[in-house]
Amino acid sequence: MTDCTKENKKIAELFALEGVVEDIRPYGEGHINQTLLVTTNEKRYIMQKMNTKVFSDPDSLMRNICGVTEHLRARGIETLEVIPTKDGKPFYKGEACYRVYAFIENTVTYQTVSDARVFFNSGKSFGEFQNYLAEFDASKLTETIARFHDTPKRFADFKAALEKDAFGRAKDCEKEIQFVLDRADTYSKAVEGLQSGKLPLRVTHNDTKLNNILMDSETGEARAVIDLDTIMPGSMLYDFGDSIRFGASTAAEDEKDLEKVHFDIELFKAYADGYCGAVKSSITEEEKKLLPYGAYLMTMECGMRFLADYLSGDTYFATKYEGHNLVRCRTQFKLASEMEARFEEMGKIVQEACKA
Repeated sequence: MTDCTKENKKIAELFALEGVVEDIRPYGEGHINQTLLVTTNEKRYIMQKMNTKVFSDPDSLMRNICGVTEHLRARGIETLEVIPTKDGKPFYKGEACYRVYAFIENTVTYQTVSDARVFFNSGKSFGEFQNYLAEFDASKLTETIARFHDTPKRFADFKAALEKDAFGRAKDCEKEIQFVLDRADTYSKAVEGLQSGKLPLRVTHNDTKLNNILMDSETGEARAVIDLDTIMPGSMLYDFGDSIRFGASTAAEDEKDLEKVHFDIELFKAYADGYCGAVKSSITEEEKKLLPYGAYLMTMECGMRFLADYLSGDTYFATKYEGHNLVRCRTQFKLASEMEARFEEMGKIVQEACKA
């Protein structure tokens, strides 16, 4: 047993696990927290070393997660189960912070949208997650990443990066810069809607990628939404929109050949049918109207963040080659432009999905 494994075993044994720890090994493909699979002679668990550089307030983060999961469990919904430490704390805080979840058996995750049915199930799962939490007071939640989907602030950050142009890169992306500037008056609807009360403040997941849903390994049906670190108060436009941005594209986020990048309206319909069918009892008329805009907004926000990072020297997003962030922003802007051309059709799909 290595020193690292011995140390991890000591940490694991601080939690109220069932049985004796027999094995600990790395697990999954996450990039933020260090994730380990802990096996005892009775059960399996997920133990994570929390990234306190990204999430600097672990107390608030775990308070968010415990509040939401307890609310779901009280309603009979399968969700993450936080395993407390032996002294009853939701996580261990020492030189590093650790938490443990019960392992949800007989489940799989998908990294990409393989077909419309998978995307429908994803929409249904995130929609049910939203609907189950409709009565939860989102104002009780802490912003684990301040102003995460404040698109006007993201636009201001982009303009600051452009003005500074620290690496002289603006000359290489004038078309992309203009694309962002030309749409300056489209970025504030969600923030203004939340401020005015036209949009209800909701519990939002904020990382609604397909691989954050555990699917039943036999039926393919969604079992539980996971990766709750970014649970925050916000708008359902954010969660719906980010799913579409990620899942309704015909190509990878960093596809260099833009001829391969398109907004797939059929995948949009599949997700909207699943999502809206689940939230139709709690969604407001204003939210119905703005869901297509949410898809556009999250795509533009992501694109301008990629572009701002490129202008700033690639300091935030990990890159594999020079210009990687520029490639990424171009795919997002291609998707956003195609969404703009199909807003009316997207709106009709949402309205029909909410009636079904």
